Amino acid sequence: MKKSVFMFSLAVVSLMMTSCVSKKELVACQEENKALQANYVETKEQLAAANARATSLEQQMKQQARSTAALQRSLDKSLTNANQNNVSIDKLVDQINESNKYIRHLVDVKSKSDSLNMVLTNNLTRSLSKEELKEVDVQVLKGVVYVSLNDNMLYKSGSYEISERAGETLAKIAKIITDYKDYSVLIEGNTDNVPITRENIRNNWDLSCLRASSVVQALQTKYGVDPKRLTAGGRGEYNPLTSNATDAGKSRNRRTQIIITPKLDEFMELLGQAPEESK
Repeated sequence: MKKSVFMFSLAVVSLMMTSCVSKKELVACQEENKALQANYVETKEQLAAANARATSLEQQMKQQARSTAALQRSLDKSLTNANQNNVSIDKLVDQINESNKYIRHLVDVKSKSDSLNMVLTNNLTRSLSKEELKEVDVQVLKGVVYVSLNDNMLYKSGSYEISERAGETLAKIAKIITDYKDYSVLIEGNTDNVPITRENIRNNWDLSCLRASSVVQALQTKYGVDPKRLTAGGRGEYNPLTSNATDAGKSRNRRTQIIITPKLDEFMELLGQAPEESK
């Protein structure tokens, strides 16, 4: 009887101990399960984010591929155009080089022309006396030599006939013109704005032309200048140097200019280009 009671008691104690161990394990399992659930949710979220980034990167790669293809097509087109234009570019470079040579040639010609004009001007100025220089003005403007003669010295009063005292001055000018055979000579008459009253002269146009013609004929007949080099022209009152409001101004405007320039055909020859070739 005692033995049975002892065995029963031992069984009860064993059962109680087994129950205590199972409860602790259950609690631990529950905690571990919670942790696993949290890790699962976090991993799932990370996977979703990774998938989204992968999709975005894939779209970017496709866009980059399209851009690269477009750039390649543009590059191929540019290379094709460049190959087609090689001949035109080479031709343009040749034209630029030729133009540069021509410009340098023009500069050389201008320098030579300026030097000749300065020599001509100096020779003419040295040949004139101090008294003559008071009534003769010599200038070089834009490569052209202008010799301006006062009408009071050159012509008889109210006339287009050459005065006697002008003869010596014209002789010196004629010698310079003769020495420089590569130059053409334009004689240009100018007047003030006072109307002319002589019966055989209609207006200042007539007077300016007649005076220029008188100088041309004197250079030809008296001083031996080749008439083929001479041109006579008149500008009347329409090319004044200053206002005609004063007597001094009118005196300046009444003048005859001897304009000495290189001959056109010889000037073009200096340039290495004939007139018909420039058309």
